[in-house]
Amino acid sequence: MDLTHYHRADFQQFVQDHLTEDPALLLFRYQGKTDFDLKAAVQQISARQKAAKKLPSWASNSQLIFPASISLEQSSSEQTAEFKARNRKGKLMIDLTGGFGVDSYFLSNHFEKAIYCEQQVELAEIAEHNLEVLAPEKFDIVKGDGLAFLEQTDKHFDLIYADPARRGKGNQKLYKLQDCEPDVVSSWEMMKSKADSILLKVSPMLDISQALTEIPDIQKVQVISVKNEVKELLLYWSKRGIESPLSIAAIDLGAKETSFSFEPSEEESINSIIGEVDNYLVEPFSGILKAGAFKTFGERFGLRKLDPNSHLYTSAKVPMEIPARVFKVTQEVQPKKAEIKKLFPTGKVNVITRNYATGSEALKKKLTLKDGGDDFLIGTKTQIGFKIYWCKLAKLQ
Repeated sequence: MDLTHYHRADFQQFVQDHLTEDPALLLFRYQGKTDFDLKAAVQQISARQKAAKKLPSWASNSQLIFPASISLEQSSSEQTAEFKARNRKGKLMIDLTGGFGVDSYFLSNHFEKAIYCEQQVELAEIAEHNLEVLAPEKFDIVKGDGLAFLEQTDKHFDLIYADPARRGKGNQKLYKLQDCEPDVVSSWEMMKSKADSILLKVSPMLDISQALTEIPDIQKVQVISVKNEVKELLLYWSKRGIESPLSIAAIDLGAKETSFSFEPSEEESINSIIGEVDNYLVEPFSGILKAGAFKTFGERFGLRKLDPNSHLYTSAKVPMEIPARVFKVTQEVQPKKAEIKKLFPTGKVNVITRNYATGSEALKKKLTLKDGGDDFLIGTKTQIGFKIYWCKLAKLQ
């Protein structure tokens, strides 16, 4: 890939001068009027606009080059990459699936040297340029199969990192680790022989119990969310922690970071207390539900479940510091248009369903409602049957 035109002063100046403008209009307005590759310049503008929230420091760095949108979409955000880099240090690390290089860069911050591997040559060349800008002389670049390089090298690594591709032929989604590329399951023993620790970033759609069946050695699972949206699932193994019991943590990197940790054996030993709706309805953050802490969450905070399969909880009082959305119950309502119309004459109310007879969209259509305002209708199942509750977000004292 020829990166020469990206370094031209007029190319870079054009990108910086038009960062806030519509890329499509720029193509139309300047067609045939530049000496540089206009399409490439506009692509850089578009990419920086898309990356502004996800990768703010990279988007504002005029020396960096951005790849096609798909590679940008698949990269980690700065926020999640910085989290992965916490407390990781050593002499040498390797990223087997380097991609755009975001994780490679942040993970390398406390390592003396790093190796970046990527099979897509053009993407590797972009990352090679960017990593040299960001961390001069730290990275060795391997333009090829990371697992093949790992198998052949005689180097030993403090950390091996991999983010296996989560789509196969035909772009279908894959939920088993062994179906992803590269196949870290088949190569696991070889990887362990080459490293003191291994970190895998896998699809947030992956079934955790399935992953632990595929790689029983995993010692720590972290479900990473940002503002209550699950973004990443991390699997960790270390030579130094071989005797440690498996722990699972749900971490939300919101305005105020929260963490909820438990051991699967703890979850298995608990018998949930079931009860009907009290003053509050509590919905754990999405990462806790993904982690599977259904019974542990209720016991730890003294809450009752509405039903074994309804992952909503209730209590007369709720702890102030709780990793959950808490709703103050106003009253139970009937799913009848006339009653709903009296309660919400504007037709605006936020509708949520959890283990209910229908989904939220079907319930909104049935009751002629649109999301909006400060009120909530929560449809769920209790031991009595399907119920709907009018609620408001609680202000905990």
